[in-house]
Amino acid sequence: MDNAIVTIRQLSKRFGSTDAVRDVNIAVRENEFFSLLGPSGCGKTTLLRMIAGLESPSRGELLIGAEDMAHTPANKRPVNMVFQSYAVFPHMSVADNVGYGLRVTGVSAAETRQRAHEALEMVKLDHLAQRRPDMLSGGQRQRVALARALVKRPKVLLLDEPMSALDAKLREQMQIELTRLQKAVGITFIMVTHDQQEALSMSDRIAVMDNGRISQLGTPEDLYERPANRFVADFIGRINLLDAKVVRANGEEILLNIAGLGHLQLEGEPPSTPVSLAIRPEHVRLSAPEETEVESNCLQVDGRIARQAFMGDSSQITIETENGLTLAATQRREDTQSARWQVGDSVLATLPAEHCRLLAA
Repeated sequence: MDNAIVTIRQLSKRFGSTDAVRDVNIAVRENEFFSLLGPSGCGKTTLLRMIAGLESPSRGELLIGAEDMAHTPANKRPVNMVFQSYAVFPHMSVADNVGYGLRVTGVSAAETRQRAHEALEMVKLDHLAQRRPDMLSGGQRQRVALARALVKRPKVLLLDEPMSALDAKLREQMQIELTRLQKAVGITFIMVTHDQQEALSMSDRIAVMDNGRISQLGTPEDLYERPANRFVADFIGRINLLDAKVVRANGEEILLNIAGLGHLQLEGEPPSTPVSLAIRPEHVRLSAPEETEVESNCLQVDGRIARQAFMGDSSQITIETENGLTLAATQRREDTQSARWQVGDSVLATLPAEHCRLLAA
């Protein structure tokens, strides 16, 4: 990739007999908001720490710009890192916290003051420059940590679970603020998170990690609408995953038997492994059995409403089928029919083929 600022080739990290990161290949573009997403223990933080220079890779290449920095000390790399704990100095003012990194590297007092002021303006905290961190809210302390990282003008800003300590409302505000800031300063951001919604709402691209490897890399839309495998489909958002068997395949079309619920025809070729049928809850249509017409190339399943959870602009509905399987459906408030569903009601769930995806099980 011609405009890559961080290039990673076959990068691995081994701790004793454990492979924390295995043969990772990534190219992160200039001015991109890139996220490493995955469950605890998947290797995402270890990978971020190798980019920062806080861990040395066992093998592989790590280039920042065009320079191989796999074994370059952290203080010699054009990157800076914002930690989960913020790590601001409680005895210093906000301005002194932000300017600390410049002072210890010999930047003059006048330039330090000017650059600290500019960094605080970026995060909209210049009016609090003389306050101590204990006089700030959690979100404000987070922005102090960001300003301190930005003041050194790194090529790449690394963020390790930067909003995990914030409450839900403040977290949402900081997500908006971070994406605004990234576009404003034009610096590449690489963020580690385990929060799927956070990654989807903030990132230009996301690498989903599982067991030390990249399971899929793509845009938020790619990962949500076109997951590469069952792990990604299940990890990104809510999804229905049903066991399926290939009854017939001719290279262009596949006839499936879905978990004993019926048959469905899809276009394409099946994976060589066992398969699952995936469909997002928002694509499952519900109707009263007596009001439903038979549709072509849809899986139509009888069931009853087992649970209904009000989510504000929508309801999350759980359907139990006659053979004991469960399906999830999302009903928007503007769907007037959803207002009359009650727990225990009989329904017919329709799964249209155009919204179904076949995945390796």
